[in-house]
Amino acid sequence: MATSIIRLDKKLIARASKQAEAQNRTLSQQIEHWIKIAQIAEDNPDLPYEFIKQALAAKAERDNGKMFPYPLFRRDPQ
Repeated sequence: MATSIIRLDKKLIARASKQAEAQNRTLSQQIEHWIKIAQIAEDNPDLPYEFIKQALAAKAERDNGKMFPYPLFRRDPQ
């Protein structure tokens, strides 16, 4: 991962810090999270925020091995 120095408004950093603490993220992780949401929202302006948030949460669960297949139909052995 590349490291860059960028300038951000102090109020934005303070808000991100509070949100990061509440979500158990680092400041960098929180800002990256907001950027992901913004990218998805710009690419898909018709998607509501809640849908984007749930989709990112589902992806994180899948990536962390917390998602398992749910058998809707059982096939009887023949």
